[in-house]
Amino acid sequence: MSTTDPTPDSRPQPPAGGTPLLGSADIRALADAFGVKPTKQRGQNFVIDGNTVRRIVRAGGVTGEDAVVEVGPGLGSLTLALLEVAEHVTAVEIDPVLARHLPDTVAARMPEKADAFDLVFSDAMEVTELPGPAPTALVANLPYNVAVPVLLHMLATFPSIERTLVMVQSEVADRLAAKPGNKVYGVPSVKANWYADVKRAGAIGRNVFWPAPNVDSGLVSLIRREPPKTTATREEVFAVVDAAFAQRRKTLRAALAGWAGSPAGAEQALAAAGIDHKLRGEMLTVEQFAAIAEHKPAKDSE
Repeated sequence: MSTTDPTPDSRPQPPAGGTPLLGSADIRALADAFGVKPTKQRGQNFVIDGNTVRRIVRAGGVTGEDAVVEVGPGLGSLTLALLEVAEHVTAVEIDPVLARHLPDTVAARMPEKADAFDLVFSDAMEVTELPGPAPTALVANLPYNVAVPVLLHMLATFPSIERTLVMVQSEVADRLAAKPGNKVYGVPSVKANWYADVKRAGAIGRNVFWPAPNVDSGLVSLIRREPPKTTATREEVFAVVDAAFAQRRKTLRAALAGWAGSPAGAEQALAAAGIDHKLRGEMLTVEQFAAIAEHKPAKDSE
């Protein structure tokens, strides 16, 4: 899906030979031609290493039958690697300059796959539908400052996504993949587990980015599974999770008092769910949070 054409002197040139992927010199040349200066505000750190993007595609288990959605494609490093393998790729980009030029980069460097590519110019948090086939995989180098909300939004909005492989800040990767009892286990861990089995899938060095970030990066794999069996809605369960970790140093009886209407109400709900009220939220599984949500005390009748 094309957008406004760049001026002729900035049009991406096809590779001289060999790989269609973007290397360090290619990334800098495109950025200069398009007048792109990476901004911290949008978490823009472009991958400049072909081996890294191919590694991400492999780690994501992408096959020729997949329709992949990519969030934050930037100048197209990962996009091209995905198009080498996937049946279809849809990229969601919020930056107007990057969005305008990416279809032309794809057409110049991989013309045989141009019809298998769509570009959506939008904030990923506002995307509710995508062109082309329903996505079966999400693979992305997510902007660090919005990684978790974007990931959770995409998983909630597109249940057809079976596999996800995202590159995020290493600390965020640790939080997403943490298990109960781990000191970094928290809201992202529980909510991601609502949708999928989550695990770390590797580390990425700083030298494969331009500009190099001040933090390390990690890969996270999420394999879709059925959510916990519960009579509570996802929103009701997530409300319990948010309340439990808003005051994570407190016991569940105290942390859930506001949610339940009183400390006694929280203790009542916890007892009904079979959970010790002296525990803290960091000890509970997503299934246990769902059980608590099922037993929220009814509001006193007026």
